[in-house]
Amino acid sequence: MSVLNGKKILLGVSGGIAAYKTASLVRLFIKAGAHVQVIMTPASKDFVTPLTLSTLSKNPVHSNFFNEEDTDAVWNNHVELALWADLMLIAPATANTLSKMTTGNCDNLLIAAYLSAKCPVYFAPAMDLDMYKHPSTLSSFKALKQFGNILIPAESGELASGLSGEGRMAEPENIVAFLEADLSSKLPLKGKKILITAGPTYEAIDPVRFIGNHSSGKMGFDIANEAAKLGADVILVSGPTHLKVKNSSIEVIDVVSAQEMFDACHLHFKNVDVAIAAAAVADYRPKNVATQKIKKTVSEFSIELEKTKDILFSLGAIKEKQFLVGFALETDNEIENAKLKIQKKNLDLIVLNSLQDEGAGFKKETNKVTFIDGNFKIEPMELKSKESVAADILGKVVLHFSENS
Repeated sequence: MSVLNGKKILLGVSGGIAAYKTASLVRLFIKAGAHVQVIMTPASKDFVTPLTLSTLSKNPVHSNFFNEEDTDAVWNNHVELALWADLMLIAPATANTLSKMTTGNCDNLLIAAYLSAKCPVYFAPAMDLDMYKHPSTLSSFKALKQFGNILIPAESGELASGLSGEGRMAEPENIVAFLEADLSSKLPLKGKKILITAGPTYEAIDPVRFIGNHSSGKMGFDIANEAAKLGADVILVSGPTHLKVKNSSIEVIDVVSAQEMFDACHLHFKNVDVAIAAAAVADYRPKNVATQKIKKTVSEFSIELEKTKDILFSLGAIKEKQFLVGFALETDNEIENAKLKIQKKNLDLIVLNSLQDEGAGFKKETNKVTFIDGNFKIEPMELKSKESVAADILGKVVLHFSENS
């Protein structure tokens, strides 16, 4: 999955012949899963039509502060456009637009949005070779890079003037590749390996029946998806669930029983930087599993149970450099029980769920958790979607590495 998936991209198009390439560029962004809005300078509409870019982006194209032909025109709010974006790309960036970006000469909607942008700004110059090498252009490059803007270098080739040399706007495929590489390199968990468990385990009674629980696996899957989004290499060990990961880079290991989950975790634990045990693992399993379906022949029936192996305890016992996160689902004495689990299982962080909280628990879209770290610092959180809780958990992981880098 592309790192651009889900990103909100504000594309600024200025008036150069390379503007015709923006149709392909928008298509590539949409194909990567990005959301795109386009701002065009008035001059750029001589090279590509707003209708084309609106159709491809599936959004209205903005080019003026308001529609002068509409007596009831609504102001195009450049601040809202800039704040909407996860990143802004100006392509093509002509010498004229580069100069305005540098000096703040705000005479069109594109420059107004640029000056309001708080997100990363990339620019892809396009002009003739002499213009590209002119001291004023080089001065613009230097100033914009000092502002923190990111240059996507022009390429060499045939130019509109008929000359050949440096100044061609980078091809759309190369712009996308540049953005993906740059964004990936800056992801906070790039290069980290994370092991995550999710879902229930099923402990067989006979070939038909099992002991299980109501866990859907959603919390663990949301954590896995968020970790992958942040650049981590993710191994997800999942018990039986209907859920699918959103990111194809996640390695999914399907298991059924607690023993299978134990084996899979221990196979990979020594090679990971983080382990997050979000699975609802059965505490007990039938001591003897019938090889044939048990017939209903008596009015009462009992099953002898034995403890399963405690996966989290076993990982804590062999932990070296790993940041180990556990979950606790409690109904009473929540904080004290969670603190005991931190000590007993050698955890760095525990995510406490209480069934007393409305909106929390199994088969819910929301969760309300309390974070307790290894120093027993307690941080209660509000009721949130499980996706937001997953982001909060990964935020703790990111903070750990930033503090220990």
